[in-house]
Amino acid sequence: MTTYVEVAVNLPVATGLFHYHLPPELEGRALPGCLVVVPFGTRQVQGVIWKLLDAPEVPETKPVAQLLDAEPALTPVQLALAEWMAHETLSPLALCFDLMLPPGLSQQVDILYRLNPPAVPAAGLGRLQARLVELLQARGPLRGRQIDAALPNVNWRAAAQAMKAKGWLTSQAVLPPPSVRPRQVRMVSLAVAPDEIVSRLDAISHQRAEVRARRLALLQFLAEQSGPVETAWAIAGSGGANSTDLERLAKAGLVAFSEGEALRDPLEHIEFVPAGPPVLTRAQGEVWEQVKAAIERAGAGQAPKPHLLHGITGSGKTEIYLQAVAETLKAGRQAIVLVPEIALTPQTVRRFMARFPGQVGLTHSRLSHGERYDTWRRARSGSLPVIVGPRSALFSPLPDVGLVVVDEFHEESYYQDDFPPAYHAVEAALALGRFARALVLLGSATPDVTLMQRAENEGWRVLHLPDRILAHRQAVEQQFQRLGRSAPALPLEGESASLALPAVRIVDMRQELKAGNRTIFSRALQDALEETLAAGQQAILFLNRRGTSTYVFCRECGAAIRCPRCDLPLTYHAGADLLICHTCNYRRKVPASCPACGSRQIRQLGLGTERVESEVQARFPGARTLRWDAETTRHKDAHDLILGHFSARRADVLIGTQMVAKGLDLPLVTLVGVILADIGLQLPDFRAGERGFQLLTQVAGRAGRSPLGGRVILQTYLPGHYAIQAASRHDFSGFLRQELAHRRRLGYPPFSRLARLELRDANPQRAEREAARMGRQVSAWLVEGDFRATSIIGPAPCFFSRQNGLYRWQIILRGPDPAAVLRGRDLGEWRAQIDPLSLL
Repeated sequence: MTTYVEVAVNLPVATGLFHYHLPPELEGRALPGCLVVVPFGTRQVQGVIWKLLDAPEVPETKPVAQLLDAEPALTPVQLALAEWMAHETLSPLALCFDLMLPPGLSQQVDILYRLNPPAVPAAGLGRLQARLVELLQARGPLRGRQIDAALPNVNWRAAAQAMKAKGWLTSQAVLPPPSVRPRQVRMVSLAVAPDEIVSRLDAISHQRAEVRARRLALLQFLAEQSGPVETAWAIAGSGGANSTDLERLAKAGLVAFSEGEALRDPLEHIEFVPAGPPVLTRAQGEVWEQVKAAIERAGAGQAPKPHLLHGITGSGKTEIYLQAVAETLKAGRQAIVLVPEIALTPQTVRRFMARFPGQVGLTHSRLSHGERYDTWRRARSGSLPVIVGPRSALFSPLPDVGLVVVDEFHEESYYQDDFPPAYHAVEAALALGRFARALVLLGSATPDVTLMQRAENEGWRVLHLPDRILAHRQAVEQQFQRLGRSAPALPLEGESASLALPAVRIVDMRQELKAGNRTIFSRALQDALEETLAAGQQAILFLNRRGTSTYVFCRECGAAIRCPRCDLPLTYHAGADLLICHTCNYRRKVPASCPACGSRQIRQLGLGTERVESEVQARFPGARTLRWDAETTRHKDAHDLILGHFSARRADVLIGTQMVAKGLDLPLVTLVGVILADIGLQLPDFRAGERGFQLLTQVAGRAGRSPLGGRVILQTYLPGHYAIQAASRHDFSGFLRQELAHRRRLGYPPFSRLARLELRDANPQRAEREAARMGRQVSAWLVEGDFRATSIIGPAPCFFSRQNGLYRWQIILRGPDPAAVLRGRDLGEWRAQIDPLSLL
């Protein structure tokens, strides 16, 4: 009997589900979740088997051509999660499958473009057509993705289509093979009994004494191994042998070569000290009992409701996560631990490796394709039961997920909207928990307002850790010994030992100006920095901007120097002596004269992290500074390197952007200075106040995490803003009440849901016309479907109306289920976002 299958294929021109049948050799082998190659028209394409069918919906089916992996690439839980994501995000199923496959394994059909030289005219080419001709002449036939890399941020496909219509270009579909596979290396092992080593070695003629000594060391090293090892490892372990020695020993029959797999482990070189669990505080113990009970219910096959852990900064949330993972592993299940930023993974992963050595895997986008592929395979086999990483770690193919931890779940980095599907990793984690019957544990010092309200409405368990735990006693004492000073009397650690949150002082920068202080540092911050440095302690200065100056403008006419593709002010970077767009990376030199009026009165205004660093160095010449922003962390492992330097006290002042606000535990930081607390609070977005409160509370939480205590100075021109006032009091409950009342009046989440349609087009007139047309269409859908409780806002230009040379328009739907208005509709070039975190 023929077996029919439904396959999700992902093509540049068509994404959907298609029916095939299995040839006899694949019967019983090709299962749901398997990665296959199937014919599609005249092409071969890659796809994932979605389900087995009793009968196809088409009269004739083609056979599946190839099974790429004997094991399913996706687990049954992942298949269910992908189906949920496709429904909720209005995305094709194949795109959701693609999120769950490691890069390099999943291959999409591409278009190969080839120049037809005899047909290309010598003159009359458009500018973009000429660039394509020049590129293809220089490099030969290229795939579409290769041209994308050579001509970034350029809409070259329209020009290529016109050239193809005139016969100047030819194109054909191609399916590249998977670019990742297990890494095979040469291995070596001892081929004789250990007690025969000396006699067999001495039988080799013409050996000098030093040659014999190093060969003996090599053989003794191999005798100590439990099996074959990489040849490079054997040479290094011997202390002096070389490849010639290995070849000679193999010829004499003392060693044997073989081929073996070498795992690419991103954690291979990370150092850690194994550690056991500490004694919990009373508050931690109460929280843990409830979490443990939920894990036990999950292990018994019940689906526990999510648990929301609201713990102030430094209250010991991570220890709850660690104990939850241990309990999950004890039950024979696996755990996923999500962190909001790649920057936080080194610090987090060390704590988990110390508790679970040899059982932790790491995955994120900065790793090589080989590292991610090997981690994915080990997770699929169950040999890595704990996976740590940012949102992509959620899609690890663990066989039996029993726990999903989402640390700092309020962070916007959990929302992905750079490319479809646009999804929220927190919502995806909650869905994964339902499908896997796993506990989802959400932790934050500043919980998301919408999820807090949802927890109350749906009866989730909300747990609290209201006290900061006294820790780092030993680190503080060691620092005083290093400085040659007597350590202050420190209270004992234990159940009753806790720390107060750092005192926060608001400084009105308007008053500083009136007092004649025109520097970027208030007098209070200058004094605090001086005292901190004198005491041998550390400080963090936070500024939510990169660069040296916020923007460069003409003093004569007031025109700012803007990005030609995004229409946003360019930021000056002193180190590179360049103006840089932080949206599309456009770069240029500072003009000698104004492009608008010709004046040479060009001035830099505002400040960035580079400027703050230079001001610190000028005012405190002895201070050692480090910058932590997107410019200084472009390379792999840069986050870990910067954090390692600061933790090892090789710097006194850390100057950074949002990265310094997230999850860092630095015992010698006693001062946090926020250079300008106002940034973002005045943006026309319903979450501006919440975003500001969360950021200020989190960055303030970096101070005072040891017995040394701490203080925070917030510099602002808006001292009365409710978010700043609440952050200065560490008052989440008060902020939550005020923010919910504000949202209720405006009718924004959590009292409604949003759907956002966004259009991007290089032609402003065409974009406006299409936005008007879609606005009329959506209005008609509202009437047609009788969606009386859903309202439409727009169409209107986005706040950032131009990015990467594309004009942006948006339409907002607000109601109880706005996605229902759009589900199953042809949205064309419009991007859909459900429950977006920003309307900018």
